[in-house]
Amino acid sequence: MRTDSSPGTLPAREHLPAGDAGTPVLDVVIPVYNEEKDLQPCVRRLHEHLTRTFPYAFRITIADNASTDTTPLVAARLEAEIPEVTNFRLEQKGRGRALRTVWSASEAPILAYMDVDLSTDLNALLPLVAPLISGHSDLAIGSRLARTSRVVRGPKREFISRAYNLILRGSLQARFSDAQCGFKAIRRDVAQVLLPLVQDTGWFFDTEMLVLAERAGLRIHEVPVDWVDDPDSTVHIVKTATDDLKGVWRVGRALATGSLPLDRLTRPFGDDPRDRELTDVPTGLARQLVGFCVVGVLSTLFYLLLYSVFRQFAGSQLANALALLVSAVANTAANRRLTFGVRGRGGAVRHQAQGLVVFGIGLALTSGSLAALGAATDSPAHSTELAVLIAANLAATVLRFLLFRAWVFPGRGEAGPAVPAAPSTAAAAHAPAGPAYRTPDPYAPLPHRPVPYQQTYQPQTYQQQAYEPQSYEERTHQRSYESGGRGAGDATMRLQPVRPHDTDPEDAR
Repeated sequence: MRTDSSPGTLPAREHLPAGDAGTPVLDVVIPVYNEEKDLQPCVRRLHEHLTRTFPYAFRITIADNASTDTTPLVAARLEAEIPEVTNFRLEQKGRGRALRTVWSASEAPILAYMDVDLSTDLNALLPLVAPLISGHSDLAIGSRLARTSRVVRGPKREFISRAYNLILRGSLQARFSDAQCGFKAIRRDVAQVLLPLVQDTGWFFDTEMLVLAERAGLRIHEVPVDWVDDPDSTVHIVKTATDDLKGVWRVGRALATGSLPLDRLTRPFGDDPRDRELTDVPTGLARQLVGFCVVGVLSTLFYLLLYSVFRQFAGSQLANALALLVSAVANTAANRRLTFGVRGRGGAVRHQAQGLVVFGIGLALTSGSLAALGAATDSPAHSTELAVLIAANLAATVLRFLLFRAWVFPGRGEAGPAVPAAPSTAAAAHAPAGPAYRTPDPYAPLPHRPVPYQQTYQPQTYQQQAYEPQSYEERTHQRSYESGGRGAGDATMRLQPVRPHDTDPEDAR
């Protein structure tokens, strides 16, 4: 596996510089829907905590998901009273949609979000974002299921949470412990490349983002949290669980078919310049051995089954050749995708051709074993033939793995297929290549400006309960921060439209 940067990969992680005091390093997004009661105490408590404990400049963004109560009034009042607070309004519901839109427009290098009820103890916020600031990790999540976490919630939610994470581990091989804790952060350079691959706009957004990041080899940092359940939560458990299961099926199918361009999210080996000179560091040997053994066992059973079937109407040599040929094609395809992480159809014909050469070597070993058995006895029993073939296949399997790793699939590691080396470039400069599993253009990362954004607010429109439809392209978002405050100056930000058919009138989240 090559360890230098390559086209479509992220640059090496770096510790964020201290920068100017007025430039926000952290943007904490609070997605809300009809939270007129909890919004003000939440924002004021979070602002007080960040002012007292966070060593960098910050911003708090209220992402209003089409609220129909007085939440917009409360958000506008907080924006006017607190310089570090900005208000953002969406006309469509969906937590994932809100996070994608605000994170795509934000200029802060660290992007986070938390639920408005502040169920998670805020003392975990600095440990959450510190690994991202230092360059150690790409994403960070709070975990209610860690051994040192302290959680207060009912048995129903506890059962649902643990069952959901078991489903993720069993179906998507997820290794993170808590997918849906409303306490997460991500580096902006990672979000620019990762968010266009995430399709969900609701509650499955978190899970999909984490699964894709983990499969791409990005580093996810977990923070044990103290968490107290909100008894007044408005989340519809049944609908959310149903949507999540649909999302698990969709993502699992995309991963199985190889339609996700996860190689865009790979990182170089390290941030030391000397690491760029390392070109052939073998990686993923343990994982490849496990995958190869699993595929090998299944292939051997498949081969023995085929041999037994073909042996009914053909001689031992012909039955062996036919069974080995069919199983070899299936074995190469399975190892290509599952063991060595090669996705898509590129190079599939060449890999199968090389696999047939390996098949020829295996055929020579097994055929030679059968010939030796025939020379030793005139009429060997069928069980004896199978025993000889198993021994010969074991020898051929070891040789097959070595040839697959060194010749057929060279340089395949944990993060997927290797690509030609090229100078490292910023993640924002890489446009998605190919239509597979792409998010529609309205959700692509927005143009970035060196300043925050806000939405123009007119109180009378909310008082009259008469919002006038207006496209995002027609809205101008501008904010002036007072001198000496935690801000980034003045700016104008144009936002792209959200597709109108994405609205779910039955979703009360």
